[in-house]
Amino acid sequence: MKWIRARGRILEGYRVASGPSADYPYGALSRQRPLFASRGLDLSAYFNGTLNIDISPRAFKLIRPEFTFYNVEWTDLHPPEHFSFSHCKVIFKDNEYDGWVYYPHPETKLRHFQNPSLLEVIAMEIKGIRYGDEVEALVNAEEISL
Repeated sequence: MKWIRARGRILEGYRVASGPSADYPYGALSRQRPLFASRGLDLSAYFNGTLNIDISPRAFKLIRPEFTFYNVEWTDLHPPEHFSFSHCKVIFKDNEYDGWVYYPHPETKLRHFQNPSLLEVIAMEIKGIRYGDEVEALVNAEEISL
């Protein structure tokens, strides 16, 4: 696997993944993870939230993600969504953490749009990480372009 390295900074997100939030009375990932597992991607060992990594001025585009799940019905508050995942790594304070780029497809998402300079990542728990911290993201060059 060929990794592309991108420097970034942790930004505060909408707080929907870990929830509850103003829009959902539950964390989105708590409801989505069993559905992803039933389709072949077990995220149970990963932290139940996402890291929002701002890689600007760079932007990313999914080319051929490892997993794409269509019509995931995870809430009754809006229609089903499509999600894609690409294996990645997060480097924080010289430690490497396994993760997945988490990409809710904008064409099926009704709220909380992310800009293409923001990688949303589900990773192993990273103790001590805070908003504003600098990290490096390693993404799979066969699945994501920067």
